[in-house]
Amino acid sequence: MKALIALAKAAIGFVWLILIINIFSPFPGVAAMALYIMTGFLFMMHGLQMLIFIGAFGDKINMSKWEMWSILIFGLFALLDIRRKHMM
Repeated sequence: MKALIALAKAAIGFVWLILIINIFSPFPGVAAMALYIMTGFLFMMHGLQMLIFIGAFGDKINMSKWEMWSILIFGLFALLDIRRKHMM
């Protein structure tokens, strides 16, 4: 399970890399616009996950600052990793 979470985090990291590259050096045509929309959507969804998780479990689980921000970056895969670390 640990290896699968690491692989999924690497895939999400690659997606973020493409989205950030598009911000600084836009891809041609409508691809840039589609990637801008995906960037906003991904940022909002992961931000919402972070707010919900911290609101629901922030006082019950001691999380480091990195764990809180990793939810914004990796979304569900960070939540699975945090659950694995704190449940053992």
